[in-house]
Amino acid sequence: MKTITLPDEMNLEKTQLVHVVDYRSSKDVSKQQIILNQNIISFLMEGTKEAIFDNAALSIDPSKFLIMRSGNCLMTEKKVSEDSNYRSMLLFFSNEMIHNFIRKMEFNEFELIEPKSVYAFDYDEFIQRFVHSLADISKLSGDIKFKLLEIKFEEIMLYLTGKYGVQFLYSLTVNSDNATQKFIQIIENSHLSKLTLKELAFLCNMSISTFKREFEKHYAESPIKWFQNKRLEFAHYLLQQEQKNPSEIYFEVGYENLSSFTQAYKLKYGVTPKQNQKNWTFSNSF
Repeated sequence: MKTITLPDEMNLEKTQLVHVVDYRSSKDVSKQQIILNQNIISFLMEGTKEAIFDNAALSIDPSKFLIMRSGNCLMTEKKVSEDSNYRSMLLFFSNEMIHNFIRKMEFNEFELIEPKSVYAFDYDEFIQRFVHSLADISKLSGDIKFKLLEIKFEEIMLYLTGKYGVQFLYSLTVNSDNATQKFIQIIENSHLSKLTLKELAFLCNMSISTFKREFEKHYAESPIKWFQNKRLEFAHYLLQQEQKNPSEIYFEVGYENLSSFTQAYKLKYGVTPKQNQKNWTFSNSF
């Protein structure tokens, strides 16, 4: 699958610091590899969207919108039905725009507790009117369009920081220089996901071979073995503590069918999931 770089591949005016795109598609995409060279607000209007970043993953329907930091991500966009389209209003903006806004507003020094790469917020009447105004501006051209977009950027940021605080705003400015910390964070946040090695390597901005070497350096075993153990440990918890049946959890922990899950579980714990659950139930009944 080709990696797409945005907004570069949308043929936009590169000298501008803020852009709007009324994006529509008649095709579904699943875990498309995206390199965001600018930050973006994706105002979802039709369909569903999932964004997977280095330290967070979110899924939304048209009741919400996403704010995403520049960087590598996996994007899934789907229509509601065959007869419908996927549509979102995209507002791209540079880091320079954020820093200028922070300086202009003279916000107090803020210490980030847990910066994230993507945030989801709910639509309200103000946001809905704002998106409609962006749709009108997207049809314009020339200086008037970009001057209006600069004003609209400040408008939405003022509104969102007033309503939700500045945590998300400062998160957009964070670019971790600690490669090791970032790598480990991605792995720890993805250990129960169903991402492939290729997708994980992309989020880490590495080739697959480099990713494998880095992984074994930090975890002293192969990625496949490490992730399998983490998923089986989670399955063990679900069977014993949540009292779920094997047929309920095999897909949740990353297996395509019950037989492959049972085989892997028995190899690790010496008994089948059902036998383990029965033994645990029996030992805790006295």
